[in-house]
Amino acid sequence: MDAVIVDAVRSPMGKGRASGMLAEVHPVELLGVVLRAIVERNHLDPALVDDVLVGCVGQVGEQSFTPGRQAWLGSGFPVTTPATTIDRRCGSSQQAIDFAVNGVVAGYYDIAIAAGVESMSRVPMSVGRMGKDPFGPSVNQRFPLVPQGISAEFIADRWSLSRTELDEFAARSHECAAAAADAGRFDEELVPVQVTHSTNCRVVSADESIRRDTTPAGLATLAPAFATDEFIARFPDLDFKMTAGNSSQITDGASALLVMSADRARDLGMSPIARVVASVVVGDDPVMMLTGPLPATRKVLSRAGLALSQIDAVEVNEAFASVPLAWLAEFDYPLDKLNPCGGAIALGHPLGATGGRVMATMIHHLRRTGGRYGLQTMCEAGGMANATIIEVL
Repeated sequence: MDAVIVDAVRSPMGKGRASGMLAEVHPVELLGVVLRAIVERNHLDPALVDDVLVGCVGQVGEQSFTPGRQAWLGSGFPVTTPATTIDRRCGSSQQAIDFAVNGVVAGYYDIAIAAGVESMSRVPMSVGRMGKDPFGPSVNQRFPLVPQGISAEFIADRWSLSRTELDEFAARSHECAAAAADAGRFDEELVPVQVTHSTNCRVVSADESIRRDTTPAGLATLAPAFATDEFIARFPDLDFKMTAGNSSQITDGASALLVMSADRARDLGMSPIARVVASVVVGDDPVMMLTGPLPATRKVLSRAGLALSQIDAVEVNEAFASVPLAWLAEFDYPLDKLNPCGGAIALGHPLGATGGRVMATMIHHLRRTGGRYGLQTMCEAGGMANATIIEVL
């Protein structure tokens, strides 16, 4: 059975801090915005949805009680539709898409919604650990684990990436995102979010994270973020280059995609916008941690029976600038086709929602430019990576 994507939407990206434009929005309400949009703008009877699969990394506090189920109920939709929460770290909502597609292909679902949410202003990354070790003694004995920022430094060192190259790529991300926003190229995927205060109400309809005045020279003034006394002592030969400016932004956001069988789409009179050609997930070195997109790219291209030259746009999540630059160093691919609308350095990285955000951006970019195939890959904590190839219909 063929699975198709009928629609893909996302919220604006809000800065993940107390003063951020979406910080006062409960994550369940933020997710509800994109769920209602995907149902309403496709005139879909919500009772037909078999399952809601939601990527979310910080499954504590306000995101702890199956946020997809709460957002569905809060939207006034039928109680008969269940939901579940998926944690594949940064690739959580990309994995939700793959699980939705796999469920349709297997005949388990007729219609599913793949979504993601992360309110990093309200549920900070470290809040779930509270000083606890999530790895356990056996993993710590086997691997000399380091934080992701140090892994990003290892990658910059292994691929001989200069600070200038990292900062130039980061500035390009903001430039591409600003150009896309100013030209209205995000309009098709964006869903405005109403933020209600006790005294007033406003609507957030654009990404807060894009910095139009970003330049390589300005980024060059920032101090390395991970050059602490501890890590300088542990890695005295490491030339620290990763900064807040060439890393992804902590962000609030949500995303959703409507997935169904081709037969059900035809019966409902809906026009699919894409299909998933192939998808994979891989494991890789948990110390280098962020190199998974390299074997994932090779594996998904092999599974799809496609050459990279046939891919019209590639999205490599900009967790840190060293990740897509290492990918470029390994693959012969035009820079202008990589993250053409900017990436997480400019648009932010709301962990559980990013996979869906990136997919929405890539699909709508390909439709707008007449492209056929797109490849998306995400590095993930623990040394994992998802990769998905879609075909625009």
